[in-house]
Amino acid sequence: MTIDRSEDVVSNFGSRRIMCVGDLMVDRFISGSIERISPEGPVPVLAKSSVESFAGGAANVARNIARLGGRCSLVGVVGVDPAGVELKDILLSERIVNACCIGDPERPTTQKNRFISGGQQVLRVDEELVTPVSDGIFEALLKECRKWISECDAIVISDYAKGCVSSALVSEICDLARPRNIPVIVDPKSDCFTKYDGATFITPNLKETFAATGVAVADDRAAERAGRAILAESSFEGVLITRESRGMSFVPRDGEAFHSRATAREVFDVVGAGDTAVATFALSLAAGAKVNSAVTFANRAAGIVVGKRGTATVTKQELLVEMSCGDDYRIDGGLQKIRSFESAVTRAEGWRRANLRIGFTNGCYDIIHAGHIRSLQYARANCDRLIVGLNSDASVARLKGIGRPINKQYDRAAILAALDAVDMVVVFDGDTPLRLIEIVAPDLLVKGADYDASAVVGADFVLSRGGRVLTHSLLDGRSTTNLLQKMEAGSTRAI
Repeated sequence: MTIDRSEDVVSNFGSRRIMCVGDLMVDRFISGSIERISPEGPVPVLAKSSVESFAGGAANVARNIARLGGRCSLVGVVGVDPAGVELKDILLSERIVNACCIGDPERPTTQKNRFISGGQQVLRVDEELVTPVSDGIFEALLKECRKWISECDAIVISDYAKGCVSSALVSEICDLARPRNIPVIVDPKSDCFTKYDGATFITPNLKETFAATGVAVADDRAAERAGRAILAESSFEGVLITRESRGMSFVPRDGEAFHSRATAREVFDVVGAGDTAVATFALSLAAGAKVNSAVTFANRAAGIVVGKRGTATVTKQELLVEMSCGDDYRIDGGLQKIRSFESAVTRAEGWRRANLRIGFTNGCYDIIHAGHIRSLQYARANCDRLIVGLNSDASVARLKGIGRPINKQYDRAAILAALDAVDMVVVFDGDTPLRLIEIVAPDLLVKGADYDASAVVGADFVLSRGGRVLTHSLLDGRSTTNLLQKMEAGSTRAI
């Protein structure tokens, strides 16, 4: 079964299970400030302020699937060491319920330690052993794969060249999947793609594609040429080449190539973007998306995650916003202004670090009119960055009654994001935006003069932090309610 509507695909995520097999690791970010050079040598001294650890490698693929609402069985190897225990705890907190981390006393848990200052990586220290796992560990991996295969709708093999994924393991997994018609998607590391023969799809990046084919993918035609070269030497049904800022290209064994463009956006961190892409591609296929649609899902998800810091993930809401708005709404990259609660906090924290004053206003914005524009312009004139809290469809229906909203939340969000006065749009589901105000902690609240400043939702919180609450005069007769009444009455007189 294949389906086209984004909402239908995403609604199926929760009923699909993906098995992820591959190299597990801990992605660790050690942040601090560099203010001096060591007297012992010409090297900077990092004054550590925080340490964050995330599930990496195949575990990050599983994490992305879980955050998108899918179910996941994760199979991989860790060392019998504190880092292995840490990774298991992280996976438990991420609700990766079926996480089988096979302990290998002969190897350490792979760790990538990134040292960050001023938002930039200054050093990475890896702890790893890249030799192949022993025969005993191989059999243990295969046993777990056999255990979960009957429940899977798709399989991802994530090879980070740390010794877990061998050609023998790939072959065994493909043999298990084939009679069950389960697609196997490989995210490769080896430049010899015959290692993965038998898989359904392979997802190399530009570097891996060049290493395997000698083709520098500078444009769509080169991408198709490289894809055809890979297919000529393999049994894959298709090749999905991830092309960084140029998006993705899918080359099928039969049929025309499909190119999904990337959306221009501010890039904060590319760590884990490939994991997000393969996770979304596999989950979308399992949820019934056609292959080209699954490619678009994967491309949009990867585009979202590079706008976040660290080993980040994507939520269903963020993906639906990206997919439902489509290219027609991508005005000057406006869509990247639409944020989930989590990414709104990250962006607001970045603005605060840059000493920018953050303003906040909210509403339904069902039919945009001159009163809305005046309000938004007034708010933006009194701050450096303006966040707009937007009532969700369910919230509007509760507040306004039957027949509302007229426009769906994703359309309303896209229209607001296209306005110069707006720097961020966040959809909230409650009757009030109080929770959103508390987590983004604005310096300024703005509402119309029909509200008493002391009664504005969130006013106590903002004022307690030294912020301000402003109200502004309204334009007479400008309201969505008036517009709807005129339309119902059949009036042609302009307001």
